[in-house]
Amino acid sequence: MVFKRRDKRPNLVILRDFLWPKTGWKRAYMYVKHRLHRLPDPPHRIARGMFAGVFTSFTPFFGLHFFVAAGLAKVMRGNIIAALLATFFGNPLTFPFIAASSLKLGEYLLGLMGHATSATPHTDDVGVGVTLWRNFLAIFNEEDANWTFLWDFYDTIFLPYLVGGIIPGLIAGTICYYMTVPVIDLYQKRRKGRLLQKFEELRAKKAAKAAEDAAVAAAQKAEKARAKWEDARDAAEEAAEQAARVQEEMAQKAADLPDRGE
Repeated sequence: MVFKRRDKRPNLVILRDFLWPKTGWKRAYMYVKHRLHRLPDPPHRIARGMFAGVFTSFTPFFGLHFFVAAGLAKVMRGNIIAALLATFFGNPLTFPFIAASSLKLGEYLLGLMGHATSATPHTDDVGVGVTLWRNFLAIFNEEDANWTFLWDFYDTIFLPYLVGGIIPGLIAGTICYYMTVPVIDLYQKRRKGRLLQKFEELRAKKAAKAAEDAAVAAAQKAEKARAKWEDARDAAEEAAEQAARVQEEMAQKAADLPDRGE
């Protein structure tokens, strides 16, 4: 394949790069920060997008956070790009805390504290994805679809996570909203001021260049006028000298003529 790695990475290296990229999370944070600041929308629309992305990070829709955040931002009339970038609030460093707090709070709100995670343990539980795949294949073979594990997963994991993530998601999203509005507003004003200053500097340079070009053109015109004046002066002097020579020749000829009275 064209984009396949030449040297396959070990599983531990893949896990390490996932949890801590080579460039570090600080570089990723700075990229997201500058990308948010340079969005063209007003600060309140960018902040709404931030709220949508951060709130989505507290939902159990893993793998669908981008779509959920984009849809929520569209409903709120927020910036969709800001919402997508804000979903990075949920990352391998924060997800353990988000998941634990959302699950515990959801269990408390639903009255599931102290209850077993599943009423009937299953020896063949291999995960939601595998169970869904087996149930899908059951359509084409003679096996029976088993939805018990999925219902247990929904009751004990998904629903508590979904309910428990609402309150911390609203709190975190609201904090990010009110922190984002003044920061982005200040950044955009400063950026607009810097752009205006650069524009004024470019306009001043353009005016100076135009004045310099005008001065050069005026100097060239003056030089041409001076050259024409010198040419006219030289032509006048030459004409005067020629007229003087003609007058002198005529006077000489008149002197050489014999006197008629003799």
